[in-house]
Amino acid sequence: MLFLRGIFVSSVTAEDVVKLFESDERSRKRLAKLLLPEVVSEPDLRLAIINAVLRDVATKEDITKVMEEIEKGKVATREEIEKIRIGTGEEIAKLREDFGRLEERIETFRKEMYTYIAELRERVSKLEGAFTQLVDRIGDLDKRIDSLDKRIDALDKRIDALDKRIDSLDRRIDYVTKVSWALTLSVLATLVAQVLMRVLLP
Repeated sequence: MLFLRGIFVSSVTAEDVVKLFESDERSRKRLAKLLLPEVVSEPDLRLAIINAVLRDVATKEDITKVMEEIEKGKVATREEIEKIRIGTGEEIAKLREDFGRLEERIETFRKEMYTYIAELRERVSKLEGAFTQLVDRIGDLDKRIDSLDKRIDALDKRIDALDKRIDSLDRRIDYVTKVSWALTLSVLATLVAQVLMRVLLP
């Protein structure tokens, strides 16, 4: 009693053999190579194999149908490609038109920016000129203020000198006043004395 792949030969059935060949591709191919010469030499087997192969082989009619389907597919594909091409061309034309409008807007914006920048530069230039004139005027005003300060200082000195002269004059006036009062009193005293003498001595 033989032991084959874990199975005793005495208990092996045809189904077991088929399962063994299904699970072992290498053995299955070896068996096919061994049986092929026998199959080819037997007319009945050879005819059965040819009939089985012919069922899987395409006929001329099938080939014609396939070619027609292929041509239809080509025509449909060409039509779709043409539609896509036309649609793409329209989209490209639209994009070009949009791009043209965008270029016009950009050009307009660029011109406006150039105009605005030119005006801004002109205004800045005018402001710089006005600022320069203002600085010059402030410089002249500072000079005038300095000259006025000097004149005020000179005037203060003159006023001080005048105050001193006035003080001196006041002192002189006081002295003259005192002298005048003294003389006046002396004259009055003399007059009174003379009057009294005339009255007392007839």
